[in-house]
Formats: sequence, C-alpha cells, structure tokens
Amino acid sequence: MKTERLEFTGHDGSTLAARLDLPVGKPAAYALFAHCFTCSKDIPAARRIAQRLASMGIAVLRFDFTGLGHSGGEFANTGFSSNVQDLLLAVDYLRQHYDAPQLLIGHSLGGAAVLAAAPEVAEAKAVVSIGAPADPQHVVHNFSEQLSEICADGQAEVLLAGRTFTIKRQFIDDISKVSLEQKVAGLRKALLVMHAPLDETVSLDNAAQLFVMAKHPKSFITLDSADHLLSRAEDAEYAAEMISTWAQRYIDISLLPKLMDSPEGMTRVSEADADSFTQDISADGHHLVADEPADYGGHYLGPTPYQLVAAGLGACTSMTIRMYARQKKIPLEHVQVDISHNKVHAQDCASCDQSNGKVDRFERHITLTGKLTPEQQQRLLEIADRCPVHRTLESDIEIKTYLDV
Repeated sequence: MKTERLEFTGHDGSTLAARLDLPVGKPAAYALFAHCFTCSKDIPAARRIAQRLASMGIAVLRFDFTGLGHSGGEFANTGFSSNVQDLLLAVDYLRQHYDAPQLLIGHSLGGAAVLAAAPEVAEAKAVVSIGAPADPQHVVHNFSEQLSEICADGQAEVLLAGRTFTIKRQFIDDISKVSLEQKVAGLRKALLVMHAPLDETVSLDNAAQLFVMAKHPKSFITLDSADHLLSRAEDAEYAAEMISTWAQRYIDISLLPKLMDSPEGMTRVSEADADSFTQDISADGHHLVADEPADYGGHYLGPTPYQLVAAGLGACTSMTIRMYARQKKIPLEHVQVDISHNKVHAQDCASCDQSNGKVDRFERHITLTGKLTPEQQQRLLEIADRCPVHRTLESDIEIKTYLDV
C-alpha cells in the first residue's frame, strides 16, 4: 500500500491538502473520507480506516477541510455549507483524476456533511456515517457557554479539543438552516450507520434518528467500547473491516482483490498489476508482497527479490542458531542477523571457483545476546554455516522451468 499527497482547490479558492491511500495494484473502487469537526485527515481513526480499506483494495481520499490541518483558508470563515462544498469539490477531483467515489464515509460532523452531499454524487452507491449527529446544530453544544458572546459580538474564541478556534455568527446562522431529514430520506443509496453506545460527544440517540430517517437498504453497527474519536487502534480497525465487508454488497465484489492461495507445498507468485513490478506472493496461506524501488520503476511496496532471498538466509540462520542453543542449553537470549547482498568481482572472492566476471556475495553479520563464553559464541557462529538455506545457496542448484497452460 502507498499514500500519495495531493492538493485541490476548495470552495473559496484555498488549496486543500489531501492524501490518497492506494492499494497494491489497481483499485477496485474509490472512497472519500470526511473527518470530524475541527479534526484533520491525519487523526488516527481517519488514517487507520483509510489504510485498512486500501489494504482490502479500496483507494481512499481523505482531506483537510478549509482552514484545518494542512489546508489553506480561514476556519473562522467556514461553515457547514462550505464543508459540503469542499466535499463535492473533492468528489470532482477524484472524478477528473482517478474515478468517482462509490463509497462516501464521514466521521462526526463530517458524517453529517457526507449525508448532505451524498444525493449530489450520482456515482456513489454506499454511504457510511460514524458517530454522526442527526442534526448538525448538535455541534453548538461544544461551545454553548460562548454562544451568547458569539451572537452579541459576532464571534468568539472557543477551546475545542485543546485548541483555540474562532467561531463566527455566520457559522451559527448557517448550521441552523440545515436539516438532514429530507437528505437522508431521499438518499437512494445504501446507508450504514455506525455509532458507539459510550459516545459522550454525540449520543447514541442520534444514530437511532438517522436510522429511522433513512429508507432501505440501511444497516446499523454498534461500536462497543469505542469512544467518539475511535482513539483505540482496535476500534478503528474493526470499523474499517466492517465497512469493507458491508460495502461489498453494493460495490462489484468481482473487482475486489482476493487473497491468492497456492497449492500445498508450493509458493505462488502472481502480478498484482500488469503496469507495475508489484508481485503478490502466497505460500501455504501466508501472503506478502515483492516489488522494486522507484528508481527501478517500481512502487517499493515490498522487499525486492534479492531482499527476500537475504531474508530467507537470515531467518534460517537465526532459527538454526536458536535450535542448537536450545539443544545444548546455551544461555542465548536473542539472535539478530543482518544480511547485505552485492555483486563482487570473482577475483575478490577467495572461496569461489570462478576466476572472472562477477559473483553474488551475501554478507552476514550476527549479533548474539546473552551471558555467553567466547567458546560458545564461536560455536554458534560455526553452527550458522550449517543453516540449510546457507548450504543451498553455496551448492550446485538446478532450476527447471515448465509452461503451464
């Protein structure tokens, strides 16, 4: 998975900062994520959900609303309506440069903005609200003590999540005109409402109201034990997994990547994307990725082929040392093996039969931790050379290739 930094123009001409989390290979679909009130695209919940969905094949664009995070503009001059405009401009950016989002996700007030914007996104098939208020005016309770000052003086400084923000009268006026009931009732898209029963910022009855407003298809998932911001990694990852599973009912699942399984005893390597060097690897139900660095035309989403060979040698070395130490009751506490690979001239290789050209050299640096005598250390280094992969690499190897049709 990789993340691209992007920029697009917001409702007032300001530059909005965004990140696009991309899966390995071609995305099956695109999603748009709207963050919570006064938050940013980089809060843990937004980052974890986007990256989890990307790992499942869905690319996710998350951006900072005007005046927040790394985006330009003044937060004090924004309102709920401007957030909706920024969302629709983000949709346009995806539509023009990638593909229109089929999935819209919003957290807290971002969830309310997504619900307001969704009817105008024809390509969207599914919408998710996380901890969203049924009435956007709900956010006013965050600064209720300053409300009279805002109304009287036109603005006031308020403290939200440990930071000071300027809230103007225009924000209050704008949000007071918003009603989600007709928007949600006329959504004509699948809706998933997610909410935590213990949410102290936006109470659970908001989720019930949204669910009643919506017409089928609609679903509800409770985020037991989570807080409003989904601060714990396990809560954010659970939400992402549920979103991905649910969305597959509405996004063409034939496009979603499927975990490749290899026959027993076989290692299978398959291209993730014909336009890149990225490879999906499967071995007895275990999955990993190989790639090349950007300098060689790859995305570097995984180790290179030679790094995988070096990893095999290092892993085998460590296992062999540990097995011997256990058998001989040597007080070895920890093993670390560092491997480097280079091409060297044959004449520089004292142990090589070849006298010209270049040969492969793996340099192995072993760190042994524990109360070991010099004799024990030396013996463990000798045992390292008995590693089966080491012996394989130094032996004559035969590779036979067949064409399967």
